[in-house]
Amino acid sequence: MEYTVKQLAEIAGVTPRTLRYYDEIGILKPANTNSSGYRIYGPKEVDRLQQILLYRELGVNLNIIKEILDSPEFDEIEALKEHRNKLVEKREQLNQLIENVDKTLLSKERCIKMDDREKFEGFKRKLIKENEEMYGEEIRQKYGSKGVDMSNKKLMNMTEEEYEQLNKLQEEFIDTLQRAYETGDAKGELAQRAAELHSKWLCFFWKEYSKEAHIGVCQMYIDDERFRDYYDKFKPGTVEFLRDAVLAYTGLDQEQ
Repeated sequence: MEYTVKQLAEIAGVTPRTLRYYDEIGILKPANTNSSGYRIYGPKEVDRLQQILLYRELGVNLNIIKEILDSPEFDEIEALKEHRNKLVEKREQLNQLIENVDKTLLSKERCIKMDDREKFEGFKRKLIKENEEMYGEEIRQKYGSKGVDMSNKKLMNMTEEEYEQLNKLQEEFIDTLQRAYETGDAKGELAQRAAELHSKWLCFFWKEYSKEAHIGVCQMYIDDERFRDYYDKFKPGTVEFLRDAVLAYTGLDQEQ
């Protein structure tokens, strides 16, 4: 069966604009263009779109998806099996959150005592799961499984107040980093404040602070496309700016 942009968009649950954009960036080209100038998609393109949308559902960047699908080693059957496993894991995370909400409702409606840690257990488990899926392998190779497990344990043991502080600190850090980047001065007051906030954020997960480890984290942000995408979505070059700010903050820039 063949479809126009409008028809395929309708059955796939996306907008025609999305399909045109996918064509522009080369991740999903139509099979051909008919005499009226309409893009036409066949079974092969439909299957590829399904793969794209599954990867997008799992939070994978479009550039990475294109590399995966265009790789000579890409195996559609194995990819679908992997998608299924990831979706099952995601379902388990959602079930954990639903259970958490149910417990909260019971505690509110029936005056049943609910421990503060228990209230946020689902959110914290979800965060740990997502971090493990996206960055676990790289972080464990760089810092060792023992350190990562200790970090996860610290997160799970956080009180409601500590968890709230962590989220507020992250928001303040991102806001300060964005404003600091606009100054263009990695050694300026705002940039140094951003570096300080980042160090405090890291200490929520680390046993103890290390200047060298702080720089190592920033370098990992630069080297790993997923971290780079997260920071550079604000402005290109933000991740390098953060690294330079942290170098100045730790004083290690004087040693280079």
